[in-house]
Amino acid sequence: MEKCLTSKTDNCKNCYKCIRSCPIKAISFENNRASIIQEDCVLCGTCYNVCPSKLKVIRNDLLTVKRMLERDKVIVSLAPSFVSYYEDSDIDCLSQTLKKLGFYDVEETAIGATIVKNAYDQLLNEGRDVLISSCCHSINTLIMKHYPECRPYLADVLSPMCAHGLNIKKRHEDAKVVFIGPCIAKKDEGDHSQYIDAVLTFEELDQWLKEENLTMLTTQKKTRQQKSKARLFPTSGGIIRTMACTSTRHDYLVVDGMEEAIAALEDLKAGKIHNCFIEMSACKGSCVNGPVAKTRRNSQARNSLLVNSYAGSEDFEYALTNTADITAAYDRPAIQHRQPSEEEITAMLKKMGKENETDRLNCGCCGYDTCRDKAIAILKGYANIDMCLPLLMEKSQSLANNIVNNTPNGLIVLDEDLNIGLINNTMCRLVGIPSADLLINQHVASILDPADFYDVLDGKQIFAKREYLKEYERYVVKTISYDQRFKVLVCVYRDITGEEKNRQYHQDLVKNTISITDSLLEKNMRSVHEIASLLGETTAETKVALEKLKSLVKSDE
Repeated sequence: MEKCLTSKTDNCKNCYKCIRSCPIKAISFENNRASIIQEDCVLCGTCYNVCPSKLKVIRNDLLTVKRMLERDKVIVSLAPSFVSYYEDSDIDCLSQTLKKLGFYDVEETAIGATIVKNAYDQLLNEGRDVLISSCCHSINTLIMKHYPECRPYLADVLSPMCAHGLNIKKRHEDAKVVFIGPCIAKKDEGDHSQYIDAVLTFEELDQWLKEENLTMLTTQKKTRQQKSKARLFPTSGGIIRTMACTSTRHDYLVVDGMEEAIAALEDLKAGKIHNCFIEMSACKGSCVNGPVAKTRRNSQARNSLLVNSYAGSEDFEYALTNTADITAAYDRPAIQHRQPSEEEITAMLKKMGKENETDRLNCGCCGYDTCRDKAIAILKGYANIDMCLPLLMEKSQSLANNIVNNTPNGLIVLDEDLNIGLINNTMCRLVGIPSADLLINQHVASILDPADFYDVLDGKQIFAKREYLKEYERYVVKTISYDQRFKVLVCVYRDITGEEKNRQYHQDLVKNTISITDSLLEKNMRSVHEIASLLGETTAETKVALEKLKSLVKSDE
């Protein structure tokens, strides 16, 4: 069967919020994605409520119940916290609305609670030393899985849900029972119970009503029965308030919230608690503050007042079920984890960079209370070394400092008022300042013309702009960008003074060469003209002489 609570990991933001909040650290991280460790989980629903990305998913059993309605007579066992979740409704409103969905009948789980609280009184009067209430399945699972030493203290009595399911099936042998309430853990309890055929949360009921275009009926005046005292069960101390509490040798204590429950179980395991009845709930404020009920965001005080005002002063009437019928054995196997050796833990702390006590901040950012706890989780395969915000920040800062201080380019970061927030060593050398400390929080106008910076703030783009810094006799190429998210200007200056001087040298060299070449050409052309002139005169004289010689030869003939 599909697990009651699972993790979607595709969009996990790697925030560690679920592991920080999980009271038993039943969350593992693989490939930087959080997953529920099913064998450790007690279904308290803490991770479901705290996940900012809503990636913890409760199994939806609506289809199962809808199919059940097609072929069976189905009776609802309605958790008494309904009156705080649907605060403008009462049992009559819920009954009429649910019958429109096809249910045969609707009864209050508080009937089962009445049977259970009588069993608690009887067990105490029989001389039990310490007795822990068995109403909260998360607490029962916590004890079975993680505190097997405390099993003898857990009341061997069915929860109100299962006791009511048993009672319904005795009265309606052909009926199926569907529990509806604010709890995730009840789905798991129902999976392992012969008296409950399916479990829905109030959120699933809301979804169903929306699908059917139905609205929960409301009333101006709630019907209040005198014989309904066990409606107090979902409030903190509500179980004890319904009990007779006739045992004079026992103290009656309320422990709610997983942290307090774990602390109490640790004391019980150590033999520090005796002669008491402990009403124990995983949810702070009990079931009115259950993981699904929290989505309504009423205060615990308001929810408790709503329940108090609806409960009567006498017990529900019930038949066919007595204390002997609701005996239960809580015998789920305890979790067995291999505990790493001290040598392994020490080696892992060293690998984590936490070899010395001074390195162990125990800040809890990773979700674990101490660096040692995290080392153990890594060795168990539940965590990664990189799950350490201070270490990652230190690495990032070190890397950033190396890049900033060793880049050959000048770097300067300004706020929107153009005050200097960061300037690297290269930029300091470029503007002739011995130390960056002298410029931090100073206006950029103290070292540079601010005109371009104002232009970028106004939306202009400046990329690879060449500029001559006359005051520093430097040629630069600068790029200025505006970071909209962090409201800063990031400016990069590349010193091209050497390149510019080489370019000018080559330009001068080419210019001089062209000038010399032009001069030589002019001289050569002048020489050619002079030679041509001389050749022309000589040719003419020769022609005259030859003509004279020709004439003399002809005269002699």
